[in-house]
Amino acid sequence: MTPLPIALGGAELIAWRLDQSIHAPTWDSGEGAYRVGGRWNSKGTRAVYCSIDPSTAILEVAVHKGFRALDTVAHVMTAAVVVDVPGMHIVDPASLPNPNWLHPGIPGAGQQAYGDALLRQHRFVAIPSAVSRHSWNLIFLADKAVGGYTLKFQEPFALDTRLHPPSP
Repeated sequence: MTPLPIALGGAELIAWRLDQSIHAPTWDSGEGAYRVGGRWNSKGTRAVYCSIDPSTAILEVAVHKGFRALDTVAHVMTAAVVVDVPGMHIVDPASLPNPNWLHPGIPGAGQQAYGDALLRQHRFVAIPSAVSRHSWNLIFLADKAVGGYTLKFQEPFALDTRLHPPSP
């Protein structure tokens, strides 16, 4: 059964991540972000991107791969409990030097450098999603967050087939 979010009476803050099955065992390595960089990290930084809810985790992957890939390539949904909630920094969108950083688009060097600095300063960073404006992502450095979360479960992901219908 899906755990209730804290706001609905749940007792845990859960970070959600969706990966291809072949990458599920190393979900928290930051390897992908290390190789290519991301919205909030530069290439060479092992940032791990999660979401505060599973739906946003799905959208974050779908925006890059499309629903076809989520329908035809095996994926795994990971849930991890953040045990170091006091170690989390919540980004106030009004505090960002460039409000366009929260909009869809290719990240710039300034945005990545800003994210790198946040990740060095804080064990966990919660920041609004660019894919879903009213949703949040949770980002951490692979080595810095060790012991600050525990794996709750990993399970095969099954896309609702209505999101990848047959061609007319």
